[in-house]
Amino acid sequence: MGRNTRKRRMPLAAKAVAGAAALALGGGGLVWANFYASAGESNQAQNRTKSNAAQQIATIDCPDVGQQLSDVPDPARGEVDGELASMDQQITEAYQRLVTTRQAQAGDARYVQNTILGPLKDRRKVLIDRIKLEISRAGGQAPGNLDELASCSGRPADQPQPTDGQNGDGQGGDGQNDGGQNDGGQDNGQNGDGQNDGGQDNGQNGDGQNDGGQDQGEGQAPTDNGNGAAGPFAEDFININDVQPNSRNLPNGLAANGRSGSKGSFTTKCGVNENKLYNSDNIIVAPGVANGAHHMHDYVGNQSNSSLSSDDDLVVAETSCQNQGDKSSYFWPVLRVQDGTQEFDAADQGGGAEGNVGRILQAQEAQLRFVGNKRSKVVAMPKLMRIITGDAKAFTNGLANANTSYSCTGFEDRQSTDKYVLCPEGSQLVRTSNFQSCWDGQNADSANHRTHVAFVQADGSCANGFKAIPQLQVRLVYDVPTPTIENGQVKNPYAVDSFPEQLHKPITDHNDFINVMDENLMNKVVKCINKGKKCT
Repeated sequence: MGRNTRKRRMPLAAKAVAGAAALALGGGGLVWANFYASAGESNQAQNRTKSNAAQQIATIDCPDVGQQLSDVPDPARGEVDGELASMDQQITEAYQRLVTTRQAQAGDARYVQNTILGPLKDRRKVLIDRIKLEISRAGGQAPGNLDELASCSGRPADQPQPTDGQNGDGQGGDGQNDGGQNDGGQDNGQNGDGQNDGGQDNGQNGDGQNDGGQDQGEGQAPTDNGNGAAGPFAEDFININDVQPNSRNLPNGLAANGRSGSKGSFTTKCGVNENKLYNSDNIIVAPGVANGAHHMHDYVGNQSNSSLSSDDDLVVAETSCQNQGDKSSYFWPVLRVQDGTQEFDAADQGGGAEGNVGRILQAQEAQLRFVGNKRSKVVAMPKLMRIITGDAKAFTNGLANANTSYSCTGFEDRQSTDKYVLCPEGSQLVRTSNFQSCWDGQNADSANHRTHVAFVQADGSCANGFKAIPQLQVRLVYDVPTPTIENGQVKNPYAVDSFPEQLHKPITDHNDFINVMDENLMNKVVKCINKGKKCT
């Protein structure tokens, strides 16, 4: 019996969002979020941008219920995943209302709370009650604080970036030194601490577009790059020369493997998605749910990656990997240049209708490498193990799980997690994700898709009786036109796809993996790593 036997579902909220997006811009993205001006306001009011900024709401911030559900009985997981996906749809719908009602908000200080956040809390409470009931029916017990997670808040445009989780707390890779770059070491506070969460002062002087109507007599808006001012913004970028070298490295002495460690590596070659396999599903987090990710994914390896794919489907699928024994699914959010290109998904959910616009970039190189552990040998991963690294909701969740970093070829000792980097001429963009490499020894997945795996401790060992497994390291290289920044505005920026309310922040980047290697290949991977060999 396969893992996913449910019919593909589209929550009702998704249909409402699709209609709203199509109405706002003909399916071409979110409407411009004019934070500071609306029709009929005086010039004096239009010029009060700084005082208004502290009061204007940039996005919706909701507690992540799914991350609190670490113990859900197996029989209930399918339905619980569906309810969590419906919550994501509710947030998308609320964000859509936020950016299409700026004129009404300007005339009523309580509009956002009464019309958007209050009803959203009520709808979330209904789904939380369903989740508790489903867990109880399956013989489990839901956390006692779930009701407290129903309320959402509005985040002002100038609110500082969250700081929780920035101290690194041992989160990082296995201490594998990759050509001078320490692939471990998560010190999430580097480069650009104090990033302004709401992005730059969105809508300085406004472009006058409010609720589908064009206001007359207002100043020229900053370029929104076609995504309705959903980011990224100038402050989301940093020159690679301004990134501190070795800022993500582990402390001195942890880069090299210990004598008892596993020093080898295994590289699997699966292409760069030449097959152009894309969708906005998430087979791990939202199985059976159409558009469960709300952003487009690139896929390499396994070629059966829709939300409807069962474990059985994954096992018998075709693969883009050269070694046909590797049918693993490797996937990550697409990277786009917001240059006005009308991509194939320009009017679709997950694409332009949710603010993910512009030309999808195909990586020039996709290196998928498994490495060892500093302190011990590694053991085989269980088949169909699921691992997510990074956090697609890190902008509102905080930085505790932010993990993907950006760099440039020739500068890979400089890694930035909370900023996109600007590379010099002749240098290409590098996007790196290093996965958790400690396993609880029992479960191929967990209810929140995190607690069955962990990062190594500061000394490179696994805690709490967890076992070391091969660490997947994904290195993606792109030929990206360098964005230009003038007068505090960025033109033709690149950005990862994201949930609409996450504003395309770089800290929301993430990477996904499902192990579908056959037994012989997995044994080869473990043997190569433990014997210190470099294999392909």
